[in-house]
Amino acid sequence: MRQISDDERRTRLGRRHALAEPVASVVAATEAMTCLHATEPASVHLAAFARSGATRAAVDAALYDDRSVVKQLAMRRTVFAFPAGLLPAVWGSAAARTAHLQRGQLARDVVKVGIADDGDAWVAEQTAAVHDLLRADGPRTTMQLRAALPALDARMTYAEGKSYGGEMPIAPRVLTTLAASGVIVRGENEGGWKSSRPRWTAVEDWLPDAPDRLPEREAYAALVLSWLRTFGPGTEDDIVWWLGATKAAVRHALQDVGAVEVGVAGGIGYLAPDDTGADEETAPWAALLPALDPTTMGWKGRDWYLGPHAAAIFDRNGNGGPTAWWCGRIVGGWRQELDGSVVVVPAEPLERAATRALAEQADRLTAWLDGDVVKSIYQSPLVRAGG
Repeated sequence: MRQISDDERRTRLGRRHALAEPVASVVAATEAMTCLHATEPASVHLAAFARSGATRAAVDAALYDDRSVVKQLAMRRTVFAFPAGLLPAVWGSAAARTAHLQRGQLARDVVKVGIADDGDAWVAEQTAAVHDLLRADGPRTTMQLRAALPALDARMTYAEGKSYGGEMPIAPRVLTTLAASGVIVRGENEGGWKSSRPRWTAVEDWLPDAPDRLPEREAYAALVLSWLRTFGPGTEDDIVWWLGATKAAVRHALQDVGAVEVGVAGGIGYLAPDDTGADEETAPWAALLPALDPTTMGWKGRDWYLGPHAAAIFDRNGNGGPTAWWCGRIVGGWRQELDGSVVVVPAEPLERAATRALAEQADRLTAWLDGDVVKSIYQSPLVRAGG
């Protein structure tokens, strides 16, 4: 069994994640990563810029004009931006699993709070009503859907008895179920690039030529193969965590794609069968990545690129803040001043070359942002503490 050292894993990361060797387009950057995190809308733009130098207009064009990159609720009930060609695999695997869980929970909750006696029937009725309205009248925002469909304006209590609990409208729950199901998508955004005000659109209107979803086992195999090409080598635990899937589904997928076992620190890792060769070292590289970037969040086991900085970079819920990278390792974070200028916040003493390269990246990102300030809610403890 071939052994892959942490140094080689960091080399592979730099090359496959388009950080050591940038790519030419938004689509190429997204394909390189399998998907980009889109929980915060600005993250898609920042992640694409870090890997391709794309302008904000180019990212918007990929999302809303070409529709070559599509936002989709999938793994762990998180919004991602996927290459359109990967959607049939996502719809048949991770998104379908999320949709099943969301639909069941919503059905139970509407009965619990007295909205309906038959939760399954209520969910089926309301999801069909939303889809029918979008097909008949075209895209609508959440507010417009609530105005047109009074049932969506009902409110329900969440986290009762908790300090963070309260009331919320039921519309987002219905739309989450539909979005995960691949029935509707986040279409054109009525807000700016840093906000999320999508016009919900029936998927057949947004992507009229999209192929049907793949059968479950085939879908998981396709998604795991893409993950291996982006993140391999990774362990079974890494893949199970990333997918939010069962071990059985992951094991079947690894078998179906012919994944190759290799040794990594702490156990057995897997590579795609067409990506088992050793990589030559890349030139030294630096990068500034947004909160929840797929490189930061790609593995469950992170010691080989995170080192001792877990408590500085990740909050108590496991969310990674904006990060500063040097040659395949997280060495700090970054923040913005009120004037929009980007400042690197080291988590450790840096060598002169790293300091200089990260300062250059900060200047480059400052120029690209052009005065815009991105206010992520996922700031790292390191940055919150002022470094």
